[in-house]
Amino acid sequence: MKNKIDYTLYLCTDRKLMSTDTIEESVELAILGGCTIVQLREKCCSSLKFYQLALRIKDITDRYNVPLIINDRVDVAMAIDAAGVHIGQNDLPAAVVRKLIGKDKILGVSASNLKEAVKAQNDGADYLGVGAMYSTTTKKDTEIVTMDELKKIRKAVDIPIVVIGGISKNTICNFKGSGIDGFAVISAIVAQKDITAATRELITLFKV
Repeated sequence: MKNKIDYTLYLCTDRKLMSTDTIEESVELAILGGCTIVQLREKCCSSLKFYQLALRIKDITDRYNVPLIINDRVDVAMAIDAAGVHIGQNDLPAAVVRKLIGKDKILGVSASNLKEAVKAQNDGADYLGVGAMYSTTTKKDTEIVTMDELKKIRKAVDIPIVVIGGISKNTICNFKGSGIDGFAVISAIVAQKDITAATRELITLFKV
């Protein structure tokens, strides 16, 4: 199952940026537009509230057969039986997380350079989140990944690569021929008035 994941449009949630009243509505509208995978990010939320929200989001993603990834929180991912978990360089080590979640769950790891990318693959990552590709308001003081570095990472690893950071309809065409498997988006979808239409447009631009 996890080897057949479509990473084309990877939605990351953000309650501070969304145009809808609820995260649930934001996620469902994106899925209706063609979103292929969802990551639930909750940086300022109690464990209980995160767990309860994750259950509600999973009801939606399960209904549409879209994988749900939990950001950072391995415990929440396991508690709701999510498809997997995504971790950054300052979270638990990937090798440790792999042991905790088992071989059947999806493990995504953020990487901003070749060394991090190769280590993530060796430690059991199923895909890489490479970025930030451009400056972004959602994460400040992030290291910008050059196109040259992205190409080096693509040559060095054989697991899927999802680019993140400043991806929009104005930048997505820059990745033509780069060999990436998908793009992660936050504001270019959740902050839009018509989330479904925005999702469709991004997918079309990526596939043209």
